[in-house]
Amino acid sequence: RQAALNPHCTYSSVKRFIGRKYDEVAEEVSSFPYKVMDAEGKVRLDCPALGRQLAPEEVSAHVLRKLRQDAEGYLDAKVEKAVITVPAYFDATQRQATKAAGKIAGLEVMRIVNEPTMAALAYGLDQRNLSIILILDLGGGTYDVSLLEMGDGVVEVLATAGDTHLGGNDFDRRIVDWVLNAFLTREGIDLRQDPQALSRIQEASERCKRDLSQLDQARISVPFVTADENGPKHIDEVLTREDFSQMCMDLVMRLGEPVLQVLMDAKLKIKDIGEVVLVGGACRIPVVQRLFAEITEHKPVNSAINPEEVVAIGAAIQAAMIAGEAEDIMLIDVTPLTLGVETQGGAFSPVIERNTAIPAKGTRFFTTSEDAQDSIEVVVLQGERPLAADNKRLDTFRLDGIPPAPAGIPKIEVTFEIDINGILSVSAKDWATRQQQKITVADSQDVDDIVVENTIQEARDSWMADEERKDVLDLMFSAQCLVKQTHDNLEDLGSKVPEDARQTVLPRLSLLEKAVQRAEAAGEAGSSVDYQELDLLTQDLRFELMRMGPRVWGKQIAPDNAPGPAKPRPAGGAAGGGGSDGGDDLEEPS
Repeated sequence: RQAALNPHCTYSSVKRFIGRKYDEVAEEVSSFPYKVMDAEGKVRLDCPALGRQLAPEEVSAHVLRKLRQDAEGYLDAKVEKAVITVPAYFDATQRQATKAAGKIAGLEVMRIVNEPTMAALAYGLDQRNLSIILILDLGGGTYDVSLLEMGDGVVEVLATAGDTHLGGNDFDRRIVDWVLNAFLTREGIDLRQDPQALSRIQEASERCKRDLSQLDQARISVPFVTADENGPKHIDEVLTREDFSQMCMDLVMRLGEPVLQVLMDAKLKIKDIGEVVLVGGACRIPVVQRLFAEITEHKPVNSAINPEEVVAIGAAIQAAMIAGEAEDIMLIDVTPLTLGVETQGGAFSPVIERNTAIPAKGTRFFTTSEDAQDSIEVVVLQGERPLAADNKRLDTFRLDGIPPAPAGIPKIEVTFEIDINGILSVSAKDWATRQQQKITVADSQDVDDIVVENTIQEARDSWMADEERKDVLDLMFSAQCLVKQTHDNLEDLGSKVPEDARQTVLPRLSLLEKAVQRAEAAGEAGSSVDYQELDLLTQDLRFELMRMGPRVWGKQIAPDNAPGPAKPRPAGGAAGGGGSDGGDDLEEPS
């Protein structure tokens, strides 16, 4: 509902942007109802309500802060530390950005852990026999594949691969595009330019995707999605499971490559796999399950734990082990991508190879390429390509003070070190002078430590004021939306609104509209606003609209007299008779 009313300030799938540069996600930004901005190469999310742009870390921090509040309310205790899970294929900058989000939320991040490893931990507590487990994690925005060896209290990641641009959201978007194209063909109206309509269609498409995991066909119904001179327009489409599978086939085929990759990296075959674990809600899609079954030659699938909860359960176990409240299990994770430096001629020289167990440390020696060279620039890269330009640049630093010498004589030691959270530190040391430079790779295009500390302090200092401002903004936005929607509805419905109901609503609408104008003017002038009056007038108008609703909407019919998505009412009317199959929960209209 919030996304439908306020699409420009409601954010989803922010995980795809965290720790990334704008050019890495440029192809995806058009599919979101909110604006994704390019701020000198950095990803920023436009927030009209606050009048500024937000970093993805800030939005993630709000989510973590809400989770923290919920946990504190449930436990009746202060929560100050956290274990945060990330996709196994997250690189060093994405992990650092995730850790920054935790700090902004006021949490001490004890560990950054891989989601597939936590899923294995949730399943593997009672495992005693040594076995190979394949974890297939298809979440909302990312896809991870991990191959693990488990047994005797040890969980070792053998190999990992994945696709950070593939997830359940991509399947949703295929349905959204299908609906939009069908509506454009039938009505000649492109709803891609209407953020509110687009948000409602996205919600209905996601619901349709979930329904198709259980049913052979599902209805997508979005009444009164827009209007033209001929009256209101509706969306009422039926999508079959077979058609859905066909429109997503290219996405499904992309799921196979990482599975083959981890088997090749670990030098194993399908027959060596003892069990398959599915993680993430998108794994429920039937065509996805069929592909996984075919690739794994119908290996047994362990689905005893809800795939949407299994990672959180594993993280809770990890937190309990850190706190000493659970039997410790040795976790041996790996780095997802090769790390190295750029050398003469633009070559990529690996220092730590992909799928190296972490924590890890790697050292290589380099030298100068020119006579009397007194400094070197260390370009830290991540990727699997042989040329530096084809890999991702993580950071750059300079080692100065090298004594003049012929090319090839100085001895420069470059050391890469990855801690247990997957955070990378790089140092360069000149053996002649023992001079050393060291950095911790934190993505320069995201939030640095100073900004993080300032943001934390600002959040602490202005917590109460921020909460009050948030409530005021919510009330103002609610009142503005109610005024606009009421005007639009009265105009669109015309004579269908009974005259006595119209005469009851109009005075209240006028009062609220004037109160909103006064509040806006007072806000611009910096003077006080009577928000209690605004709240009362908003509630009064909403109440009258609710009374008017059954008299108006009860007369509306769907296009072509088509039945709606609900089941027929049982025989015998509302009072009884006919019975109920007790299958579905009905959501009361708001």
